[in-house]
Amino acid sequence: MEKKTPLARAKTRYTDYTVREEMELMDYLAKLMPEASRTKLKSLLSKRLVLVNNTITTQYNYLLKPGMKVQISRAKAGKEFHNKYLKLLYEDAYIIVVEKKEGLLSVKTDREKERTAWSFLTEYLQKSDRRAQAYVVHRLDRDTSGIMMFAKDEKTQNTLRDNWHDIVFDRRYVAVVNGEMERDAGSVKSWLTDKKLYVKSSPVDDGGQFAVTHYRTIKRANGYSLMELKLETGRKNQIRVHMADLGHPVIGDGRYGIEDQNPLGRLALHAFKLCFYHPVTREPMTFETPYPTDFKRLLVKKENQSPTPKRSEQ
Repeated sequence: MEKKTPLARAKTRYTDYTVREEMELMDYLAKLMPEASRTKLKSLLSKRLVLVNNTITTQYNYLLKPGMKVQISRAKAGKEFHNKYLKLLYEDAYIIVVEKKEGLLSVKTDREKERTAWSFLTEYLQKSDRRAQAYVVHRLDRDTSGIMMFAKDEKTQNTLRDNWHDIVFDRRYVAVVNGEMERDAGSVKSWLTDKKLYVKSSPVDDGGQFAVTHYRTIKRANGYSLMELKLETGRKNQIRVHMADLGHPVIGDGRYGIEDQNPLGRLALHAFKLCFYHPVTREPMTFETPYPTDFKRLLVKKENQSPTPKRSEQ
């Protein structure tokens, strides 16, 4: 039997289609497979065998637009993944992409022995292969939610870690910060030093790691600002420290912000976008989740509230 190449192993799991006209996902599947019953098509969705733009999609009335990519798995549904802390977005022979809820550690530490994203994924993978495990590539803080990628073997892990800045071409977060931002957009640059209990920021090189965060103000209301943040570097607590440096800490951040001000009961920071070149196929891959609803709800203007004057960029 001919051994599959690494490229083939990553690519043969799905059949790709390009959307030519706007329609709902169920109608599109029915057009692709006119012989299939509606029950069978719904089964494809419920068994997580359909991807839209590299993201598993189960919503039958999801609106497709021209240019979108639909992928249908050629493999039969095998192990299923159900976890209240993690949502599986994508999986192939080499990588697995998930959305993590806030409150879950990415990986265990010497002090923390509780369940983690890594342990949940390893258990899932071992349903098919007892020797399998997830390999950590990057981390999100416990209280930060959002998109994470894990490798499924050590070689892929090393490829991703050693070439992270060449492979990952866009990584963005959304946050709600205290106060109304003075600028519409800008960048924060500083040197960060890990002091274990906190991260120290310095405007000059004091031996720490150089860090750059680009920000854009989406909306201001009710004494808060909704921010989109793009990382040029990925240092520990970088966004939280840089927002505090600007005088607008992330809400719910007791370490760098206002300890008793937490209207959401969580840290208002979410990794909503991750774009990278596949470590084996080199195909560009984009994963994106909507801004969390509770983030946006904080900025819904109250009745009879006068609009905030538009700030000029300084």
